[in-house]
Amino acid sequence: MIRSRRKKKPPRERRRGIYILPNLLTSAGLFGGFYAIISTIQGRYEAAAIAVIISAVFDSMDGRIARLTHTTSHFGTEYDSLSDLVAFGLAPGILAFQWALAPFGRWGWLAAFVYVACGALRLARFNVQKSTQDPNYFRGLPIPAAACFIASFVLFATDLGEIFEGKPVIIITTVFTLAFLMVSTLPYYSFKRFNIRKRKPFNVFVAVILLFVIIAHDPKSMFFLITLFYVISGPVVTFYRFYRKRPLVRGPALNGGPALNGEQGSEEKNQKGPSNS
Repeated sequence: MIRSRRKKKPPRERRRGIYILPNLLTSAGLFGGFYAIISTIQGRYEAAAIAVIISAVFDSMDGRIARLTHTTSHFGTEYDSLSDLVAFGLAPGILAFQWALAPFGRWGWLAAFVYVACGALRLARFNVQKSTQDPNYFRGLPIPAAACFIASFVLFATDLGEIFEGKPVIIITTVFTLAFLMVSTLPYYSFKRFNIRKRKPFNVFVAVILLFVIIAHDPKSMFFLITLFYVISGPVVTFYRFYRKRPLVRGPALNGGPALNGEQGSEEKNQKGPSNS
């Protein structure tokens, strides 16, 4: 019996394309950043700040949806980084300059440029080191958090009115500080392990409801405080870890004072001589 030889079909070429849903959300974030730039040029600073915050919401959604739907790709990663540079680097930098840094002249636009450059370096470092770093923490302040802090600062200061008028020194100091925190190695919690699909204690649900109520009572002030707490959480966590690892210093007694218990016991042993055991 002769077996029929079947001709092997050549393997089909893999279709090249992009996933629509996650990249559509990334495009929405990019649109928010572009709208923020246009609003800043027109002098509508509150609208620009709100657009930056909306871009941050879309940025937090595109990655999660891509992982849930198994539509992650190298194209999406690169596209997301470019979108973040525009929405959270260029847009907040221009917003800060037009809103408060212009009176400083050269130092003003240099501060805005340092912010944008450090944001770009932060994104580049994240893309290179994301496979080796701890997923629970970011190294350095994430650029969306820095942009949201600038946006919330604009909304908070606009809401207060005359209190922040004539005080641009606070703004330029804040911009330089944010730039330094982005390129630092301070740990910031990433919230990647917080899975809303799993069961949580009842108290967590009550705390979330209370948080929404507090934010709804005064959105501008509370959002500013939330972003402020996150910005300072990096130095606080670093100081706490350093304090816990610091060894207890046991030196000789100063100014003829009494020695520590360990030193006093060793001195008594030396005076008595070696033991028989």
